[in-house]
Amino acid sequence: MARYEMTADAVAAMGGDADADIFRILGLMYATGRGCEQDLVAAHKWLNIAAIKGCDRSAALRADLAETMSKIQIAKALRAAREWMIAA
Repeated sequence: MARYEMTADAVAAMGGDADADIFRILGLMYATGRGCEQDLVAAHKWLNIAAIKGCDRSAALRADLAETMSKIQIAKALRAAREWMIAA
């Protein structure tokens, strides 16, 4: 399956400040491997971005997911989310 990563340009094409639900859905896709290869780091990244954008449900999902991840995976996910937010 193809891996889909949203770029800052893709978000800008959606109207600049994309709805948090889009990022929550991406996080759930990566968490479950639905439509893509399962990637917990990417899932945490997108759920974190959704939470930052105001989706309370994403914050709870991110916390649940973090319980199954190593500290190194969580650090990678946090770094990726921070880099994406800076680039967006």
